[in-house]
Amino acid sequence: MRRSDDRILCTHTGSLPRPPALTKLYARRAAGETVDEAAIDTAGRAATRHVVRRQIEAGIDVGNNGEQMREAFFLYVRHRMSGFGGGWTRKTFADVARYPGFQAWGDATASGRPNVSNRDGVPEAVGEVRYLDPALVQAECDEFLTTLTEVAPQGFAEAFMTAPSPGIIAAAMRNRHYDTEDAYLAALGKALQVEYEAIVGAGFVLQIDAPDLAMERHLSYQDRPLSAFIDFADRVVAVINAALANIPRDRVRIHACWGNYEGPHDCDVAMHDILPAIGRARVGGWVLPIANPRHAHEYRCLNELPLDDGQVVVAGVIDPLTNFVEHPEVVADRLEQVARVIGDPTRVLAGTDCGFDTSAGRGRVAEDIVWAKLAAMAEGARIASRRLGLKG
Repeated sequence: MRRSDDRILCTHTGSLPRPPALTKLYARRAAGETVDEAAIDTAGRAATRHVVRRQIEAGIDVGNNGEQMREAFFLYVRHRMSGFGGGWTRKTFADVARYPGFQAWGDATASGRPNVSNRDGVPEAVGEVRYLDPALVQAECDEFLTTLTEVAPQGFAEAFMTAPSPGIIAAAMRNRHYDTEDAYLAALGKALQVEYEAIVGAGFVLQIDAPDLAMERHLSYQDRPLSAFIDFADRVVAVINAALANIPRDRVRIHACWGNYEGPHDCDVAMHDILPAIGRARVGGWVLPIANPRHAHEYRCLNELPLDDGQVVVAGVIDPLTNFVEHPEVVADRLEQVARVIGDPTRVLAGTDCGFDTSAGRGRVAEDIVWAKLAAMAEGARIASRRLGLKG
């Protein structure tokens, strides 16, 4: 995993805006309609090439395929794993439930456009969960490799791909089959191990998306003690570590957040409370939100992460939920704050708080603004690099 040896490198959290036509195809399929899978594949390939080009133009050093070949950051597993069916509706976020006026506004806003919901009609585990065919993830890896060869042979300093945490699947795609949650988590970990190893085997850095390690406190665990949630987080991290048994630590980073939605977030768990569990993940880097207005002050907690040799922090310095384009000086200030707390600017990368379109059509930032925000991040990273005495 690359460090910021000469200058602060820029990355992001994974999902990037999908074209409207591709979004419509994903939304129709998620709604139960029969769609042309070849059309999805063709549109996804074209979208992948587009977002790779735009990342390079914006100044991204560690980039990915934008998750264009997937309908959402975790729901896609229903097409690659056995055992899922039916559907249910997740709880309402605790913070959103406190503000019915805001909830009504949010529902009305989302209903007016095609999208893939990660709350309503989410599949359940109704049978044995296992990975159907390694060729399914290998095809996505191969497509990204082909894109890099054709579009950006020297464009990225490093490339990454994402895969979900077993915890977000267990929480969102509830268990209707296994005797215990631990058994369900273990099955998910074994299935996800196929994806984890395929991504790293293809030469990419693996990013594990684990919003469950923060968000589920005010969702699944909103009516239970903090200790119960921390126990859940500890068990999820243990399953992740088991799934990473054959992967070098420095080829993995993990992303945790409080949910990629605009809302009050005044029921969020504090970063201090979750860092011990997150810090036990056997990874080379942590991707954590810093731009989030509810948590921007918590960069001070980063000195609690037990950073060993080579480990890094990707500081989220761009908000993926607002069409404000952050000023590069604001980005630089945020990066400098994080670097001072960690004590070594070479261990800091610039990133986004979360993805821009974690489920197709759910993104709130216009595509042209996305590229402007990423370009502002790159400029801010250059400013911070100079101020912090890095060569670049």
